[in-house]
Amino acid sequence: MKKISAILVLILSLSILYACATGTGTMTASSHSPVIDRILKKGELTVGTAAMMPPLNMTTKDGKIIGLEADLARYMADSMGVNLKLKAIQFSKLLPSLESGQIDMILSGMTMTSMRNLKVAFVGPYYVSGKGVLTNVATLAAVTDPNALDEQKFKIAALEGSTSAEFVRKIMSKATLVTTKDYDEAVVMVIQGKVDAMVADHPICVISVARYPQHNLFSIVAPFTYEPIGIALPANDPLLANWVTNFLNKLEDSGVMDNVRDRWFNDTSWFNKLP
Repeated sequence: MKKISAILVLILSLSILYACATGTGTMTASSHSPVIDRILKKGELTVGTAAMMPPLNMTTKDGKIIGLEADLARYMADSMGVNLKLKAIQFSKLLPSLESGQIDMILSGMTMTSMRNLKVAFVGPYYVSGKGVLTNVATLAAVTDPNALDEQKFKIAALEGSTSAEFVRKIMSKATLVTTKDYDEAVVMVIQGKVDAMVADHPICVISVARYPQHNLFSIVAPFTYEPIGIALPANDPLLANWVTNFLNKLEDSGVMDNVRDRWFNDTSWFNKLP
């Protein structure tokens, strides 16, 4: 009964959003939004994502991109009445891809920072995270102050171009920072003992512990920081930002967003789909 109710809520919400997209609202043949016009002309919404940040975005064994953000992108495309193209891009190259117009928006666990917001617009947050630590050293997982890792003897892995890497540079400046192209590479380095820990968004650390129980990984109990995760949009397109804001509000108010979070954070059946 709970699943049926959730599906009915989702169908109703998407119906309302589609009506807004195709009726007398903002989504007309000429919307006065360069990005919306581009999306409608192509008949396709192109969303950039790292595709390797579970449970927000990840790639299955057969090459399909899934996750909370993939669901959001799909609902958004349906509401616009267009197809969805999820484009896997290395995290550090996502913002340049958005600024150059190669993608229409970013859904990839991206923290809404003031520096990023100087170049692109953000809508959200749709999820709030914080910096966590993944390690196979139990004593490190017990730390409550990140300054405890600020020692020369430590090697810390973090995603290239991420706020995690900046966090390590600022708070753990004495430690050696090892940047990686994706989180899978960083997790393997922790497992193999090539680094003492990985700093990443807390959910990624927790999920990694659950995915690899045979390797005795640990994560800190509570995140170190406050990290609001949002949708990155091209600058100078207020109508697109307004549309996406209303879209997220409808998902939240209808309860659909709660169902999406529950699916990816509380149901671990998707583990089996990953490499």
